[in-house]
Amino acid sequence: EKANVGMAVIPDDRLDRLAVLAGSKKTTPAAIRVVDVPATSADLPGGLRQADALLAVVDGFSDDADPGRDLETLKLEMVVADRDHVARRLEKVRKEAKSGDPARRRELEVLEELLAHLESGRPLSEVQRALPAELEPLTTKPLITVENGLAGIDAKLEMELAELPAEEAAEFRSGPSALEEVVRRLKVTLGLISFFTISDTEARAWTLRSGETALDAAESIHSDMARGFIRAEVIRWDDLLESGSHAEAARRGLQRLEGKRYVVEDGDVVNVRFNV
Repeated sequence: EKANVGMAVIPDDRLDRLAVLAGSKKTTPAAIRVVDVPATSADLPGGLRQADALLAVVDGFSDDADPGRDLETLKLEMVVADRDHVARRLEKVRKEAKSGDPARRRELEVLEELLAHLESGRPLSEVQRALPAELEPLTTKPLITVENGLAGIDAKLEMELAELPAEEAAEFRSGPSALEEVVRRLKVTLGLISFFTISDTEARAWTLRSGETALDAAESIHSDMARGFIRAEVIRWDDLLESGSHAEAARRGLQRLEGKRYVVEDGDVVNVRFNV
């Protein structure tokens, strides 16, 4: 089986309201890239090491389903995968350390400690020290669990509802979409914030890691913007809606000019001025 790749849209009604204000012809929500790695895949650990977070869907609908047991099994498999991964790295570094390289000798000591820790059946998330950058362990990644069953989400129903228009799908639900709730959990777990760019052509939401700057925002839009960054015009989304236009927001003193080190906040509407 091949891994399936999809984009999970981050629901955000602020974007729709900003699009109406600007008369945008197109609306583009932010999204999180999700890769579905089949559980039977031989390269399961390797395929997951580049991920920022792991989303485990456990069986909660079969007659003999035991989601708790399956989750513990998965966690143990990840510890074993990390143990094998560290052991291979240790073998490589041990050979390189024979040259007398001090950095490799220090890493060798750390890897020996980590291997002992994993062999005792414990994940690397319990280790207090900094880990070698090359490792990319599985057991330090955020793990979000979703139960496919009555106590969690009905994945089959959600897939069917996803094919319907939003209004029709809402009639079948007592609350928000369960899949949207999973995406919200992912956003929080990954420490993501949303910022917006709006024009009459397109209203678009973008994501940044919490703590990232106006320069990072410019880079995520286009590398030329970051290269020729002059300043960012920033306004809170709700201030813009209340003002009714950028011009009125500026007149009220609600639009700020920020430099490249400005830390972008969730809900900022950003216009980057640049010159290449």
